[in-house]
Amino acid sequence: MRALDIAATGMQAQQTRVETISNNLANMSTTAYAPRRAEFADLHYQQVRQPGAVNAADGTVLPTGVQLGLGVRTAAVSMEVTQGSLRATDAELDIAIEGNGWLEIELPNGTSGYTRDGGLKRNGEGQVVTSEGFPVVPGITIPEDARTITINADGEVVAFFDDQPAGEVLGRLTLATFVNEKGLEAIGGNLFRETAASGPPNIGDAGVDGRGTFRQGFLEESGVDAVREITELIEAQRGYEMNAKVITAADQMLGATVQIR
Repeated sequence: MRALDIAATGMQAQQTRVETISNNLANMSTTAYAPRRAEFADLHYQQVRQPGAVNAADGTVLPTGVQLGLGVRTAAVSMEVTQGSLRATDAELDIAIEGNGWLEIELPNGTSGYTRDGGLKRNGEGQVVTSEGFPVVPGITIPEDARTITINADGEVVAFFDDQPAGEVLGRLTLATFVNEKGLEAIGGNLFRETAASGPPNIGDAGVDGRGTFRQGFLEESGVDAVREITELIEAQRGYEMNAKVITAADQMLGATVQIR
C-alpha cells in the first residue's frame, strides 16, 4: 500500500510549509525581513513500464508507460528578495537602502556579515554599530562633540560641530551586492553571510554599478504580506488534512483486506 508512505510525505511537506509561514508571520514586524517560501519537488518514480519500451506482444512502442510516483520532498526554502516599504523614524543613524545592496558588518570572529537592517547605533567609543553591537565596515567613529550627523544618498557620513560652520566628513558607507542573493545563509539577528551559492560580495559605493542608495531617517519594513500568509496557511492546513484522509482511507482498505475470509 504505497498510499500510506506517499501521503506521509505529503503531510511532512505541508508541515514544512506551515513552519515557513509561521516564521514569516512571527517576523512581520522585523526590520528589512525578507519572507521565505517553501518549494517542493516530486520524489522518484517506480518505472513499472517505461515509456518508449517495446511491447513484447506485437513489437509496438509504448506511448506512455506506467510510472508510479512515490511522493513529495522539500526542494528548498528560498528567500524572496523584495524591497520593503520605508517607514520614517527621523533618527539620524537610521538608514534605509533603496534598491540593491547590503551593509557589511564585522562579526566577533573577524568574518563579514551582511544586513539590510539600517537601524544603526553609536556605542560608548563612538563607533557606528548595529543593534547587536557589531561595527559596520568600513568603520566610522563619531566624535563625542558632534552636534548632528547627516548621511547622504551616496553613503557619505558628515558630522557638524558647534564651532565649525562646515561639516567634517567621517567616512563613507558602502554596499555589497551578490550574484545570487537567495544563496546567502541567514545566521539570525538580521544577518547573513556569503556562501558558495551566493558568490563573493561585490563591494562599492552606493548608486554605482546597480547598487541602491541610502535614505537617512528611514527604516525598511518587513516584506511579509499578512493577508497572503494567512491564505497560504489555510491552503497548507487543507493540504495536510487531505493527506491525512488518504492515510485513513488506505488504512480502511488494508483493514478490509485483512478481514477477507
